[in-house]
Amino acid sequence: MYPRSALESIRLFHDELTAIRRDLHAHPELGFEEVRTSGIVAGGLAALGIEVHRGIGKTGVVGVIRGKQCDSGRMIGLRADMDALPMTEDNHFGHRSTKDGLMHGCGHDGHTTMLLGAARYLAQTRNFDGTAVLIFQPAEEGRGGAKAMMEDGLFDTFPCDAIYALHNWPGLPPGTVGINPGPMMAAADRFEIVINGRGGHGAHPYQTIDPVVVAGHLITALQTIVSRNVNPLDSAVLSIGSMQAGHPGAMSVIPREAKLVGTVRTFRKTVQELLEKRMTELASSIAGAFGATAEVHYERIYPATLNTPQHANLVADIATEMIGRENVVRDLVPSMGSEDFSFMLQARPGAYFRLGQGGAESGCTLHNSHFDFNDAVIPLGSAMFCALAERGMPLPE
Repeated sequence: MYPRSALESIRLFHDELTAIRRDLHAHPELGFEEVRTSGIVAGGLAALGIEVHRGIGKTGVVGVIRGKQCDSGRMIGLRADMDALPMTEDNHFGHRSTKDGLMHGCGHDGHTTMLLGAARYLAQTRNFDGTAVLIFQPAEEGRGGAKAMMEDGLFDTFPCDAIYALHNWPGLPPGTVGINPGPMMAAADRFEIVINGRGGHGAHPYQTIDPVVVAGHLITALQTIVSRNVNPLDSAVLSIGSMQAGHPGAMSVIPREAKLVGTVRTFRKTVQELLEKRMTELASSIAGAFGATAEVHYERIYPATLNTPQHANLVADIATEMIGRENVVRDLVPSMGSEDFSFMLQARPGAYFRLGQGGAESGCTLHNSHFDFNDAVIPLGSAMFCALAERGMPLPE
């Protein structure tokens, strides 16, 4: 079958792909700064005779591979992210980061490499009727690279009929694939609540309106939204990550202002709207009860990552043929993390799936300073990309 032959073929140049992956790991670049990385990608694609488009979404790269036939007019998009994280690596192997404070702590070096591996196989074989669009995306980590590519006309220039992406997953063993036919990752929202009171001397609090006291009551009240307003059959998270008020050196000064910053995670739009509404109501009413005022600034950053059932089932079917039913999880539990591939899935049907890489059992999870992508899974990830193109655009029999 196509998938198995792709897997075996890619294993023949596994060592070359491993070398590329480790080079990328040693030279991490932040979102929209992937100049070296995008250069390696573009150069590698061009060397394979693949049509290359650069500068889509600033540092984004797109490779276009036409099949043996293009009569069907079909077009399948395959996406990998390229950016690193602003964190210090604590590994000590030979390919550790050469840049202080930068690290490939989420495995995007592996994702880029796997799509390059798929490019090599697809360019050599072209066993499909249509066009494969290889999308090397910048700035997934909080900077909205997917949206930037779309705003630069990604799907206008390359009107994909379906789009696919994968992410390594330490919580699954190597050689496994996980997916579900619905939500894979949550929407990510950011909120900031500014509480305005009246400052004064800490020895005379009766002359003030203390925003710190208001913040304390509000922190507790906000946690009741999920427990008392959201249907228990729905999923939601409201976390406050920062509280700022006063100065650590001013023990006797009650500040005029306090600020709370945090995140909301949801899967359903109705739940997202409920949390924003209740947060605004609680902030206003609790602040008012103490004579203060509160302003809520709510920003919707990434939408939920929602798979199309038809395309998710195709991923699962291909993986089952490739690695066996026992190594495929078809009802993977969604994550409350977020992913900007969600923007692409809003514009085109498709699927986002997990590629098991292990490591969670030893604490080597995503965004951990000891994280490293598992090179052993490169051929499987590449072969999955290839099979999605071949199965999505089959040659006529």
